[in-house]
Amino acid sequence: MRHFSQLIVPIMSDIWDIVSELAFTLHPDRVKAIAAKFDTLSSMSDVASVKVSFGPGVSEKMIQNFERAWLKHASLKPTELAAALRSASNTAWLAAQRESVELVWSGPSTGLVPVRHTEQVLCHVIQLATKRLFIVSFVAYEIPSVISALNEAVGRNVKIDILLESSTAHGGTVTTDSIKTMRNAVSGADYYIWSTDTGQPGARPANASVHAKCIVADANVAFITSANLSISAMERNMELGTLVRGGSLPDSLHRHLDALKTTGAIEKCEE
Repeated sequence: MRHFSQLIVPIMSDIWDIVSELAFTLHPDRVKAIAAKFDTLSSMSDVASVKVSFGPGVSEKMIQNFERAWLKHASLKPTELAAALRSASNTAWLAAQRESVELVWSGPSTGLVPVRHTEQVLCHVIQLATKRLFIVSFVAYEIPSVISALNEAVGRNVKIDILLESSTAHGGTVTTDSIKTMRNAVSGADYYIWSTDTGQPGARPANASVHAKCIVADANVAFITSANLSISAMERNMELGTLVRGGSLPDSLHRHLDALKTTGAIEKCEE
């Protein structure tokens, strides 16, 4: 005979799935605030008073799903949900500290090695961001899935910085004005170019270009790739990259990119 706990977990998995998603989506301090608020509730009927505690990082749809799931399992006490949130958040934090590296590939598949596709990973990293995103690419063209993910991130109040190679009209090496194209598609981001001001440390040398391609979210997840933000890179080219979660690398990369702004090596493009 199966133990009672083995029977109840699948039945209630919907509420635990949402609790886990909240824990992985929100900063631990935010989860602590929500859990503390739940501790003050007397029943599920008071859940409306907690909504403001979720903050801007949680969509209204997720909150509605949480309410519906709890309504289905109204026997759960607020204090029990508070404990579940704290436990899930601590698990998420511990998991985030452990570095993992995945291979990312676009092009012919051999079937011998499991790999993830470039466009899929790019959108996933954008969707993971709750506070900050930094993207670097040589060129960028409109990729519907990426544009949609970026605009959703803007809607979550994620701060987005994008460094691109400037056009020849602005001292760069490409004829296409990627910054203009991307700004028209994602107006809520800040755009940067490599400074040509020789008075700035790290200013662009002659005949140099922004050839790096990477994206880093919340200083915790980094995707380093050969792929530009272009349809050809996503759908036709052979492209190789690595997705790094946790550990010191994502944080080091984000701090390095931020330092390029601070030192003036890259400069913000005003409209």
